[in-house]
Amino acid sequence: MALYRKYRPATFAEVVGQEHVTEPLCTALSAGRINHAYLFSGPRGCGKTSSARILARSLNCAQGPTPTPCGTCDSCVALAPNGPGSIDVVELDAASHGGVDDTRDLRDRAFYAPAQSRYRIFIIDEAHMVTTAGFNALLKIVEEPPDHLIFVFATTEPEKVLPTIRSRTHHYPFRLLAPRTMRELIGRICEQEHVAVDDAVYPLVIRAGGGSPRDTLSVLDQLLAGSEKDESGIDHVHYQRALGLLGATDVALIDEAVDALAAGDAASVFGAVEAVVDAGHDPRRFAIDLLERFRDLIVLQAVPDAVAKGVVDAPEDMLERMHEQAARLGPATLARYAEVVHAGLGEMRGATAPRLLLEVVCARLLLPSAADTEAALLQRVERIEGRLDMSIPAGSAGPSAGSMRPGLSSPEGSSPPAGSVRPGLSSPEGSSPPAGKQFTRRSQAPEPAPAPTPPAAPEPVAAPAPTPEPEPVPPPAPRPEPEPAPPPTPVPAAATTPGEPDVAAVRAMWTTVREKVRQRSRSTEAMLADATVRTVDGNTLVLTHGTASLARRLSEPRNTDVITEALKDALGVNWRVRCEAGGPPPEAGREAAPAPVEADSVRQADEEAMLAEAAGDASADPAPRRDPEEAALELLQNELGARRIGGD
Repeated sequence: MALYRKYRPATFAEVVGQEHVTEPLCTALSAGRINHAYLFSGPRGCGKTSSARILARSLNCAQGPTPTPCGTCDSCVALAPNGPGSIDVVELDAASHGGVDDTRDLRDRAFYAPAQSRYRIFIIDEAHMVTTAGFNALLKIVEEPPDHLIFVFATTEPEKVLPTIRSRTHHYPFRLLAPRTMRELIGRICEQEHVAVDDAVYPLVIRAGGGSPRDTLSVLDQLLAGSEKDESGIDHVHYQRALGLLGATDVALIDEAVDALAAGDAASVFGAVEAVVDAGHDPRRFAIDLLERFRDLIVLQAVPDAVAKGVVDAPEDMLERMHEQAARLGPATLARYAEVVHAGLGEMRGATAPRLLLEVVCARLLLPSAADTEAALLQRVERIEGRLDMSIPAGSAGPSAGSMRPGLSSPEGSSPPAGSVRPGLSSPEGSSPPAGKQFTRRSQAPEPAPAPTPPAAPEPVAAPAPTPEPEPVPPPAPRPEPEPAPPPTPVPAAATTPGEPDVAAVRAMWTTVREKVRQRSRSTEAMLADATVRTVDGNTLVLTHGTASLARRLSEPRNTDVITEALKDALGVNWRVRCEAGGPPPEAGREAAPAPVEADSVRQADEEAMLAEAAGDASADPAPRRDPEEAALELLQNELGARRIGGD
């Protein structure tokens, strides 16, 4: 016997997930408030007809009307699940008996008194299929029925029931079961059937059933029929067999696709599509399962305790991966992904080439800039926010605790900008270095390496501020204040636009830039293998390559355009690119010195030079402080093509 028939409820107490209906009905039965017509509505398979039979059983019980039928009297035995039925309880299917002649015949039979029960009950299933003429034929008897007559209408579309009929009934709306309630139901049934089921199978069964108890039990019945006996002799339903029977997508493919989207790896995304097709899965089903995953990730981000509340149902190991994926993808990105996949599902309906459309959907997911929708713009802004710390000067927002590294010293009574002080250098009291000042590198002001003996005090750097006496900060031992030394000659460097990364920043992010280039053109990225960053000349990034022919090819528009787009994506800048033939710049050679202590000093000097050039000084006349709002506006103009519509 099918599970949905074997476990059909016999009393209102056994009806699962419909307490909002069963409790009022039980109260009415206990109080004796019996109406002459009821309307049960709700999705298919949620217990409407079963509840109508329970109502008839409760009304005609020898101990009734009662919400708890005795189960022993003739009426209860006849109306029990899988019982023979009663002559006084008539069940009609309006899909095949909805005409006016059928309803007239029903009306004529309804006037006869019950043969052996208290009430004569008519259960009309699929009541919305009754024609208008049929409802009109029933209207008078439904409005003023005999005392022994009760109608129960069951329908999935109550709005199609004639309003004059609907207004004369007590309407009880049924609903689908929540995933947690359904999980408890099928888990209890599996225990009673003595079948072991993998935890990952339950979400598949619940989703396949769509919240309908009858449909879910039908799916579970199919899986139990194909269960295998394990080593202990117990029937076991395995995850892989359930995947094959239900046609669902393997969760590993969903994880692979989501991880590839989070990393921007186009090759892995299309590889997941290839694996879906090779495994024989329906591309549209894969898109549906992918949309379900995006929904779960959105809910996990918005509701931290979604699992405890039963909003998200998944095994523990899957939940860990989903939490990691939700942390890597922002809410705007996930919302746009869901919109794109949802739109793609509509296009795939009835398509002759569903795989092609699925690949087009994946391409849309990978290229947010191809759309001008609000969701796409929010996704791009979300990516820009992750690069603001590098794109906006550190000094434009003032000093912060997070920008001062351990070991940086600041004289009393002064607050120099973040990143303007390094070990061994002192800043005059109440002053800060000018904006255009370059910090000295290893060749101008060597730092003392850690040693057992106290290092010699380095020469302080004199500032061009009016205060004549700098205050040295040698930690080992005090010594007399030396005379101010003339400022060292700065290392010549190409000027960069305020608010944009300099040469050091480009070199630090060069690996990321090459990865972005590789995603667009593998041939261009291969030619960049031996190329180095020489300098930044205004809005032009100058590269150098040891091979003249490759340098000429890298300077061709088709290659420079790819590098420009990669720079825009990685650094948020809109630069032109030029490649020259020659060896690496002298600075690059010095930075690769073999001595470990010297290399550390050079790296530290490079970092501080980056911070010093980005910080600036509001008190210096040659380069005033960069306003953070202006810098952010410039980013939006370069990245999103925004334009100012108000103000000066």
